[in-house]
Amino acid sequence: MPRLGFERIFQVLGQRNYGLFTLGNSMSLIGTWMQRIASGWLAWTLTESATWVGAIAFADLFPCVLLGPFSGAAADRWNRLRVLKIGQILGLAQALLLAALYQTGTLSIWPLFLITLFHGTVTGFLQPFRLAITSGLVTAEWLNTAIAINSVTFNLARFVGPAAAGVLIAFGGLGGTYAVNAVTFAGFTLLLNLVSIHNQPKHRPSAGFLADTMVGVRHAVSTPGVNALLLMTVVGGLMVRPVVELLPGWAAKVFHGSSGDFAALTSALGIGAVIGGLWLAARRSPRGLAGIMLGSQIAMCLVLLAFAASWHVWMALPLAMLAGAAMVIGAISAQTLTQIIVAEEMRGRVLGIWGLTVRGSPAIGALVMGAASDRFGMRPPLIVGVIVTLAVVGYFVIRFDRMRRALEDGL
Repeated sequence: MPRLGFERIFQVLGQRNYGLFTLGNSMSLIGTWMQRIASGWLAWTLTESATWVGAIAFADLFPCVLLGPFSGAAADRWNRLRVLKIGQILGLAQALLLAALYQTGTLSIWPLFLITLFHGTVTGFLQPFRLAITSGLVTAEWLNTAIAINSVTFNLARFVGPAAAGVLIAFGGLGGTYAVNAVTFAGFTLLLNLVSIHNQPKHRPSAGFLADTMVGVRHAVSTPGVNALLLMTVVGGLMVRPVVELLPGWAAKVFHGSSGDFAALTSALGIGAVIGGLWLAARRSPRGLAGIMLGSQIAMCLVLLAFAASWHVWMALPLAMLAGAAMVIGAISAQTLTQIIVAEEMRGRVLGIWGLTVRGSPAIGALVMGAASDRFGMRPPLIVGVIVTLAVVGYFVIRFDRMRRALEDGL
């Protein structure tokens, strides 16, 4: 890896406002994924149903489908830092309630579902604000690197959080996991009060809120290159990404394991994600990310086919690590390219659509794949999902030159 790439990362993180925000954002995002995995495991222990595990993931992720375009428009209009502060207070409140209910033994499946739905609504609304605030934390010459780091933070949390949750569940139980999650929300809330931003959204709406939202939707789906990234993200989120949310079922049902085996699988995903994310963050230029994104999607599919064929957890562990690396490399590449090529005045709205695809498609996928797994077993739905994803990625491999030009010619 190029040494200068890591030096640039440290230089950006050394800038006070961005460094504080990234520290708090990392804590909060990891805590969010810890809660998601802990709640998935609790849903499994309460019901032993992959359908309920998928329903909990659906409640956490699906609100972004309804809110994403509107919250993206709001992020182009409202004070991003103020909204994030309010959102973190709400997130802290639900985290404390979840921990208290569990510790008192009153957390059954329906309260778990409703609290998760509230948390998903808050998190889904805040996502465009989290992403779009970056331009107010660093000056223009550092924006590309900051966006890449922001992408790494966001996507690594998707795997580091589950890994941390798996370890805490194995050694500290669900109560300890929920308590640590509450601490991460409190930490980000405090750090946000130390952050200041040097600019506010410059967009001055000339039409109503709904019309402004539709402009963002049309821009996202009609921009060459961006629409291809969104389509692949949706397909992957529906067809293969839910394997992460359904890992409790894989650990217990397929590999006949315990919470320790679940911890090992989630930790392996996290290790792979860290390796893949650091490699990508050290790159000095976004050029080449289109090819990296497609290659990582193909690698992910092949690894998950091997994972589906595994019959023992020790066979699945190295495959989970490779899958974690491939998933995070693909997600970071796609998000970084999207943020770089979108104009500042459209960033919040396009990132709202991005949040819709990243959170919404796995929500629907987890619900459908969970129900299919209860009926057909865990393996067949994943194998079918991999085949569909490979077919879509193959289409863009054939059209790669056109896609690369759309995404990288202006870099």
